[in-house]
Formats: sequence, structure tokens, C-alpha cells
Amino acid sequence: MAQDPRASLLALKAELLALSEASTGDREPVELDQQSIGRLSRLDSMQVQAMARASDVRRIQEIRRIEAALKRVDEDEYGWCVECGEAIDPKRLEIDLAAARCAGCA
Repeated sequence: MAQDPRASLLALKAELLALSEASTGDREPVELDQQSIGRLSRLDSMQVQAMARASDVRRIQEIRRIEAALKRVDEDEYGWCVECGEAIDPKRLEIDLAAARCAGCA
């Protein structure tokens, strides 16, 4: 298990929030301006926008998992499977700090 799961989880959450903030411009609507941007460039911009929005959705989901793991840390339940109550393998927690289930229940 991580030395200090709370600190590691908070650092991971901060990193995800920073990535989300940095990609704000990519998620903004693509303006229709044929003078400054061609049709293919606009399509490229729209694809970048869609990919940025999808990435942000995944980041939000991961932040929610991290917040749930932080709650388990606060309740002294971190490292225990929420399904069966058995200990989660420390190697699993090294790979995924927010893991809520043991390998058998996952």
C-alpha cells in the first residue's frame, strides 16, 4: 500500500484538476468563421473539441473515484474491498490508488 495514501490521492486529484483547467480552451465551442478558418480546419477543431470533452468526462470520473477513496481513508476503510470486505492487494493499490474492490470482486 502507498506510504501515505491521502497525500498520494490528493496529489493525483490536483494533477487531474490542473489538466482539466489547462484544456478548457479546447472544450469551448468552435466558431463558424469561414474567413479565418477553412472547412477542414473547422472539422479538425471540432474533433479536438470532442476529444477534449471526452477526456474531461474521464477526468471527472477519476476525480470522483479519488474522492471516494479519500472518504475511505477518512473512515479508516481504505485498502479494504467495498464488496467482500477483504484486504485489497497492496500491489493493486500501487497501480490504482483509488481501487475500491479486490481483484476477485472487480
